[in-house]
Amino acid sequence: MITQEGQTHSKSLNREVQLLRWPAQQDLREECRSRGVPRILVVEAGLQAPVCDDIYEDWVRTPVPSHDLKARADALAYRYRRFRSPQLDENGVLSFASQSVTLSPTQAELLSLLVSRFGQVVPREVLRFEGGHGAAPMTRNALDLHMMRVRQRINALGLTVRTVWGRGYVLDVQAEMAS
Repeated sequence: MITQEGQTHSKSLNREVQLLRWPAQQDLREECRSRGVPRILVVEAGLQAPVCDDIYEDWVRTPVPSHDLKARADALAYRYRRFRSPQLDENGVLSFASQSVTLSPTQAELLSLLVSRFGQVVPREVLRFEGGHGAAPMTRNALDLHMMRVRQRINALGLTVRTVWGRGYVLDVQAEMAS
């Protein structure tokens, strides 16, 4: 909540969103922007509002009711999560960070399991038994071949499939994209 005096109280706000006083914390704004941190700029009364050309940024003018601030923070956090985790539609189109690729039916099946557990290990056996089109499970070699093709296909999106030896696979953001 932003009080009449311009004090910032963010107890009830989404933890992903940073509140910044504008223009007093302009340097912190640039730091947050470079790190991809979602932020709301709290503009002091009487000052000109900043131009927000980043989907992870919004602004409010003091005083702002706490329910309005919470709604803006929730919307910003939703956009942040939406563009920070991959989405796979029913047509086999994988989208991430405003880019997309079309997948084969088998690739889409394998990735649906990985997308639903984004950032977590999916056991090889789950992929072998649930990732194939037919009633019979995929062989280990077939799974390895499909995973190689999936990696090639999603590379352009800044995504990767890491092998966790002895356990399975993890769909994740490429190291250079994560920072």
